[in-house]
Amino acid sequence: GAPGSLLATAGAMRAAGLLLAWALLHPAATQQCHPASPGGVLRFTDRHAEIRVPALHRVPSSLDPLYGLVRRCLDLIQQNPLPTELLRTALNDPSSVRTSQVVQYELGYVVCAAVALLFTVAVPVAGMCFCYCRSRRRCGGRLRAHRRSLGCRRRCLLACLSFTSLIILISVTCAFVTSQRVKGQMEPGLGAVPSTLRTLRQHLANVPQGVQMVVDKFEVPRKQIISDLGGLSRSVGLSIHAQLKAMTYAALADLRDRAEDLQTSLHHLQILDRTARALAAARAELEPALRERRRRVVALLDDPRCTSCASVLGRAQSLELGADYGKVPSVEKVLKALAGLPRSDFEEMIRQGNGTFNSIPELAVERMAQVIQDLRGDLARTAEKVQSIADGFPLPDYTRPASEALLKAEDRSQPYLREAERFERYRWIAGTVLCSIVLLIPACNVTGMALGAFGLSKREDPSDYECRGEAGAKFLLVGVGLAFLFSWLLILLVFATFLVGGNIQTLVCRNWVNQEIYKFIDTPGNLPPSMNLTRQLNLRRDSNLSSAYRECKSGAGLWEVLQLDRSYDLDEHLKTPKYTADFQKRLGDFTANLGDVRLLRSEGRQDLETFARSGVDEVDYGRFQEEMKNPVVQTSLPGLARNLEGLQKMQRNSTVAGRLAAEARALWQMQNSTVQSQEALVAKLGESVQFLSRLAPHLKERVRRTLATTASVEARLPLQAQQILRQELGCFTRKELRYFTQYLNWVGQTLREDVASCQPLATALDNGRVILCDRIADPWNGFWFSLGCCTFFLIPNIIFAVRLTKHFRPIRNRLISTGSEETCPFHIPRVTALKL
Repeated sequence: GAPGSLLATAGAMRAAGLLLAWALLHPAATQQCHPASPGGVLRFTDRHAEIRVPALHRVPSSLDPLYGLVRRCLDLIQQNPLPTELLRTALNDPSSVRTSQVVQYELGYVVCAAVALLFTVAVPVAGMCFCYCRSRRRCGGRLRAHRRSLGCRRRCLLACLSFTSLIILISVTCAFVTSQRVKGQMEPGLGAVPSTLRTLRQHLANVPQGVQMVVDKFEVPRKQIISDLGGLSRSVGLSIHAQLKAMTYAALADLRDRAEDLQTSLHHLQILDRTARALAAARAELEPALRERRRRVVALLDDPRCTSCASVLGRAQSLELGADYGKVPSVEKVLKALAGLPRSDFEEMIRQGNGTFNSIPELAVERMAQVIQDLRGDLARTAEKVQSIADGFPLPDYTRPASEALLKAEDRSQPYLREAERFERYRWIAGTVLCSIVLLIPACNVTGMALGAFGLSKREDPSDYECRGEAGAKFLLVGVGLAFLFSWLLILLVFATFLVGGNIQTLVCRNWVNQEIYKFIDTPGNLPPSMNLTRQLNLRRDSNLSSAYRECKSGAGLWEVLQLDRSYDLDEHLKTPKYTADFQKRLGDFTANLGDVRLLRSEGRQDLETFARSGVDEVDYGRFQEEMKNPVVQTSLPGLARNLEGLQKMQRNSTVAGRLAAEARALWQMQNSTVQSQEALVAKLGESVQFLSRLAPHLKERVRRTLATTASVEARLPLQAQQILRQELGCFTRKELRYFTQYLNWVGQTLREDVASCQPLATALDNGRVILCDRIADPWNGFWFSLGCCTFFLIPNIIFAVRLTKHFRPIRNRLISTGSEETCPFHIPRVTALKL
């Protein structure tokens, strides 16, 4: 038990020493700040989305090839660039515009107008001539002879008419589709003009409210920072405690070990002194009794009557005392030096030091209460500084001209929009009616060709009358009549829509895409003073519409494109130090003594120093160990007693036998009463000698190290606690500055991209181009192009249909042939005369 406890104590002492050495050699290193948690990213709700201008984009369509073909045709028709001189004259002095200038620019359209006029006159005249010929039986009558190439010509005419009918059908289908697309896009497109202008006015009018909304969102970081301030002091205290506890607990454990060494050493020294004295006294008492017992046993064994006693006589003669503890060194001097120790209560001292160290978190809460209150006050003053962003924002006084210009544009656009809507309604009605009529022409063609071909297959003789072939010929003539009747209306509708849509594409859309319109507007003198957009929109004097458009499109703010009395730099107003200087300074200047922990008071230090100087390590414990190797009695009393008991049984003389038995009992009594008690004292002495002999060589070094490390820890604790405090406050400052930075970045981004952005102006212009050019002009031009193709293909349709009608009627006379299928496509079983 005792050696085991000594080993356990030694192991604990080594572990505490290693832990303390590690803590001193590895002081509280500068820890990295904790990484930002997901909660470290602020979330700001967006309440300004309802007044945004949604960006429109060109939607890919299956008709895009048709639109591209129409644009290439228009580029061929109108190859002139933007007529800047003509437009300048028309806008500034309309009465001075010369017709020759207009004709020169619109030369391609003039040529197309001449073609349309020729078509409008020629086709009805040709129709009237055809009617006259029909009345004279000159056109669309019968074939006069059955020629050998008749079958080939008929098939060729059928193929050509089928092809033209297919082209007309495809064209009129495209015209229907594009007409419906124009109708579907016109109404929302026209409605988007006033709604976009209203949205822009609302955007400008809501700038003050939007800026105030953005400023009010400072509540988000403010609440987060206040929440963090609430846990700052305890977090700092816990961090100090966590980083210094290894060093502090190791020093306290080492101090506890030295206190235990002092207590245990004093205890064993007292045992050593008392036991040595007791053993010396017991030896003095045992010596005469043992000498008398030896004399009597030797005299009895030397008696001639004692049988076989000579063998034990030598052992009895050597019966004498062994170890003499009167010769061992005295520890009275050491005990005198340690008298009265320990004068201090080490357990209480260690408990108080441990309690003081463990109370650092609560102490941090108490010491930092005032600075946290001051930081809350700084945060309130920061909120007032943030409010100055809204108070000093310059836009409300400078957006009024732009709002008035937008309102005027909205009012002036209403009559034109209504006229455009009315014109589109008429166009759609006329286009739908004429497309429906045109659909009848390929229908008559298909019906006529089907009936005619069926009639030919049933006719046995080419000269025979066949009602189905005659009906097919009449259907073809109905289609011809419809083409003559409505072709002039078709060409008029085509030219009217072509003139409008073509000029929109070539004059507006093409120059809008290549920015020529913006250059024309930006050139001084091109627009009359009443249309000076730079002045009406209050743009910067060194700016123009093109540069303003580019700046707005790239995300500039309104204050960057409008003419202000003084320049306004938003980035300067959103610099983080402007709002966090007081907050940072207060945290940077704060200091608090959180590591003042007394581990060892002066009386405890004196006790350990006295213990080290007491001479415990100077006692010769080897003398004790050498003396303890000797037995209390040199000859074993139990062995001698058993020998006497054996001799008793061998004796014939009862007197000798009785005396031997009495001597044996006396020896047993001496062993049990005296020798055994001395042996117990020797064992007790051995435990103390073993402990003290192990402790003594290292005593001074351990005490010196304990005193040095305790003093070092007491000196380092305040410094390292202050260092950790600075580190934790620095981490906290950087974390809170990130909140400020996030908010100010969000303010700048929201003001530039949303609340006070001029991007809606650029988006509105882009939307206008998408609506006018991509969603209205493209299908509009596709409509007249499809209808024009249909109209011009009516001419070959008329020719092929009139020529094909003759093949579906009986032949007036025929040519006798070999009857081969090539020269006579119909089987003629017999020759008969034609009835004229």
